Parts: sequence; C-alpha cells; structure tokens
Amino acid sequence: MSASTHDGAAPVSTGDFSADARRAIADEQLQTVLSRFSRVSPASRAETISRLPEFELLRDAGKAIKDHALANLDVYLEQFEAAVTEAGGQVHWCRDAAEARATVLQLCRDVGARTVTKSKSMATEEIGLNDYLEEHGIEPVETDLGEYIIQLRKEPPSHIIMPAIHLNRQQVADTFRAAHDHLPPGRKLEEPRIMLDEAREELRSRFLGADVGMTGANMLIAETGSIVVVTNEGNADLTMTLPKTHIAVSTIEKIVPTLDDAMTVLRLLARSATGQDITVYSSFVTGPKRAADPDGPETFHMVLIDNGRSAMFDGGFRDMLRCIRCGSCMNHCPVYTTVGGHAYNSMYEGPMGSVLTPGLRGLASAGDLPNASTLCGKCETVCPMKIPLPQLLRRWRQRQHDARLNKPAQRWGLGVWSFLARRAWLYRIVSRLGAVALRVGAKGRGRLGRWPLAGGWTAARDLAAPSSSGGETFMAAWRRGQRR
Repeated sequence: MSASTHDGAAPVSTGDFSADARRAIADEQLQTVLSRFSRVSPASRAETISRLPEFELLRDAGKAIKDHALANLDVYLEQFEAAVTEAGGQVHWCRDAAEARATVLQLCRDVGARTVTKSKSMATEEIGLNDYLEEHGIEPVETDLGEYIIQLRKEPPSHIIMPAIHLNRQQVADTFRAAHDHLPPGRKLEEPRIMLDEAREELRSRFLGADVGMTGANMLIAETGSIVVVTNEGNADLTMTLPKTHIAVSTIEKIVPTLDDAMTVLRLLARSATGQDITVYSSFVTGPKRAADPDGPETFHMVLIDNGRSAMFDGGFRDMLRCIRCGSCMNHCPVYTTVGGHAYNSMYEGPMGSVLTPGLRGLASAGDLPNASTLCGKCETVCPMKIPLPQLLRRWRQRQHDARLNKPAQRWGLGVWSFLARRAWLYRIVSRLGAVALRVGAKGRGRLGRWPLAGGWTAARDLAAPSSSGGETFMAAWRRGQRR
C-alpha cells in the first residue's frame, strides 16, 4: 500500500512502523478517538456474547468448519466453481494481485464500463484495485459510508470493519464540504443524521448510473455456489442488483462447505465484529438473475484470488486462513488501540495483519509487524476462530531472526538473554541485581518514568519497579509453589 495524503497533508503512513507509531501517539485527536474505541468496542462484544451461553461451543464449531474446509480446499473450490457455473455465473482464477486486477479490468471493458460501484471489500483493497481502475479510465465509487469517506480523503482504511474509525465528526464534515459542490451554506454536516442524508443523496445517482457493481464476499458456499455479503447499510444489495453486471472478488480461503456452515459462521461474525447479534443485511447471492426474477444482474463473475494463500497454507501459517475478518483481535489489542491502523502500512492491521501481511508481502518489507505485539494473548482469547495469533507472531519472529532480518540491537539483546538463560546460576544473580537496580532507580515511587535502553516503553508509560519490600523473584515464587 502506498502512502496516502488528504488535501496535501502529511502521508498517513510513511512505511516506517516505528516513526508512524510515534506520530500516532503524539496525535491528540487520534488518541481521543482510539481511547473511546478501546472502551466501547470490547464492552459491546462482551455484552452481546453474554446473552449467548453457547458462544464458546459456536467457536469450537466455527473452527472445525474452517479447518475441515481448508484441509479439503481443492475439493470445495472445485465444487463451488461447478455450482457457480450451473447457476449461470463464471469463475475466474487468479494467482496474484496483478492477474486479478487485469481480469477485473477486462471484465469491465467487455461491457464498456465507465463507472463501478463497490461495496466494502478487503480483497480489492489488497490488490490495489481502485487505483488500477482509475489509471485505466474507470471510476470506482465506494458505497460503504466509511469507505466512501476515506476515498474522498484519498486515505487507506484504518480498520478492516470500521475504515474511518480514525476520524471525528468535524473531519468528516470538512471532507464532505470539500468534495460536494451542491451543499447549501450552513448545512450542519456535523450532525450524524444530516451527514448520513448527505452521503445518501450523493450516492443515490451513483447506484443508478453504475455500469458494473462489485462486491467482496464474506463467505463462499461450495454446496450452492452462493456468496454471502454482510453489511449494515444495504449498499451491497444496491450494488449487486442495479447494474447489469455483478463482479464478486474474493480470496480462496473464504470457502465453507454448506449453507448450515455459513449460518454458524454468521452467528460468530457480527458478535465478534460489531457487538451485534447479526448484521442488518446478510445477503446470499447465487449467480445472475433468472428468467422469472424481476431484477438483478444479467451476468455474474466470481474472481477468486490466491495471492500468497497457498504459500501460507504449506508454510506453517494455515491457522491464519481461518480468519473471518471480524477485527476483534485489533479491537482488543493494546498496540492497535494505541497507534491506530495506518501505522501498519497495510490494509490488514492489528494482530491479524501482523501475521497476514508478512505472508503476502514478505518479511523483508513487513518485518516490523510481527514485533508490533506485546504477546499478551488477548487476540487469541477473543478470536472467534481460535487462531493462535501469538504463536504465529512468534513463528514470524523466529524466521526473521534465522534470516538475520531483525535489527542488530534485537539480535544482541536476544543473544545476551540466551547466554544468561542457559546458565541458571548466572541468570539468578543478574535478576537479583537488576531488581535491586530498578528499586533504587524508582526512588520509592514504585515506578520508573525513564530507564536506560527502555525509552520505547517509558516514552508512553511508566515501567513498574519491583516491590520495594524486597519481593521474591519469579523463580523463587515458582519453587515455593511447587513445594506446596
């Protein structure tokens, strides 16, 4: 993803995670937004899940469904293709982003398209489709409200579910004023209802005038050849049914075997993503319209993209392919909720992005991301698919270390720790000396605001000091517990 700007402002991402993270921490407006988000989103999820006693059983079922589908991926993808074809649609297989972009462009040119309306799609973000279409004379129009706002601002999304979460009302109002020519003077765009009406008025003619409608797919159902698209705004339904051509773009791991399996995943998705029992619109689409249908597209194209999934499947990261893009891991991540999404310089942010992006882009260009984690484990705890994200992050770190791609300071630090860890007697001595030094440095306050070699931590938070009463070390506490 290239760095993007709005109205000549500084790029939202420079590609340097550390620099972008520092800038995000210093951004008071962003910190205000993230602070509220980090409270509201987890609380909403917890409240919704509390009303569903079988939620943990659903997680087990969802994991089993995805594991089975991935273990038989070739079988179910072929079954899906056959069902799509039988329903009157066409399937296009694409190995990478370049093939996918070229395929979509040709499909648009085949029908003489000049304008394409799009519902929210992370797959099209991943392959950089919007910029590519624009370069070739086709105008893409995002119809999800959040995506529409950031398209006007020429910014990438900062969250996979809530792409404009980094903005406040005033920024959105200013964006509409700058982009919409017809606005009457004094219209109070800061009011949510008026803001929504303004977007609806602007997008209505776009829906009606589009030559092609393009969507992503939350799931692909092998049994019926259907795609599942979930939204809260209904924009996907207008995108799919009004134009004569519907192009769906998805990556291959979205497959599930049956309709029943899709319903199980739907019960997990909204609760984990937005704290809803279910999204307002859950649309099941099977091919183009039939002869008796009053409306719908005349042609349906399914563009299926690998783009690194096969390599992840065989390379030790199969678990990541269970991801259903709910965003729950980032909603609970102390790193994401501190620095926001743009610091990741990827369409996939937070813990899931820190695992997925190196698999798509390579460790050489995404090496900071596996290290952008405290490994607290909260992401795995809340993941509806029980993806072991901390384990996968550590796996990337190990590969980075083995390939000597990590920074010299990291390698030096790990080397010192490894030397001590293999010599228990020396480790105990150094631990005791370190605890004494930390207590002295805290000067009775129980915390340190600054400490040598720990500036990355203390710049944003205090470092807790060991107990001033001379509390025992972890190893001593462990031995005492073992004797009980």
